[in-house]
Amino acid sequence: MTQAADPNPAFDYRPPDLPLDIIHADDEIVVVNKPSGLLSVPGRGEHLSDCLMSRIKSAFPTALLVHRLDMDTSGVMVFALTPHAQRHLGLQFEKRQTKKTYVARVWGEMAEATGHVDLPLCVDWPNRPRQHVDRENGKPAQTDWRRVRIEDGTTRVRLMPKTGRSHQLRVHMKEIGHPILGDPFYAEGPARDFPRLMLHSESLKLRHPNGGAGMLFRAPAPF
Repeated sequence: MTQAADPNPAFDYRPPDLPLDIIHADDEIVVVNKPSGLLSVPGRGEHLSDCLMSRIKSAFPTALLVHRLDMDTSGVMVFALTPHAQRHLGLQFEKRQTKKTYVARVWGEMAEATGHVDLPLCVDWPNRPRQHVDRENGKPAQTDWRRVRIEDGTTRVRLMPKTGRSHQLRVHMKEIGHPILGDPFYAEGPARDFPRLMLHSESLKLRHPNGGAGMLFRAPAPF
């Protein structure tokens, strides 16, 4: 999922003061567990300069961006440490050869055990960075989901995006009547009244840029 920060210049950005949570590092890649509330890359303005990219570069000066997570989403992110690794990983994401799994808590009790959402998305220009379903102009977006368990009127689910549109999981869950808890853009009322967005990138499977061996990286959901 791609990053989108609040465009309001008065946006109160308070990134978490936490040390880097390194899952894996070698000569080509570094994999980290991003905390919720931290931008993946700098936003516009000095007050939005603190981000995971800058923190990674302080420890790994050659680090290069490969993909992003929304500011409010936590979990597994990979950075390249060489131009070769960046190209190799970038092609994997572009060709949808990586496999990503997210954990989320959503509003309401989902009746079905599994499901598939196929709704095209595009930016809602008057309300950007929000996205919305647009069957005429939207880009294809598909998400598979699997119910894990019911929790006090909410549902814990695993989400397997087949595409990587901005806010895809958040909009898809809202559109099927189960917004992700704590979502400041798409949840309303009691569904929004949670301390954070309950969305976490739990695992990422990719091929290593040096040799192509399959690797699986995981970070447990903190909620």
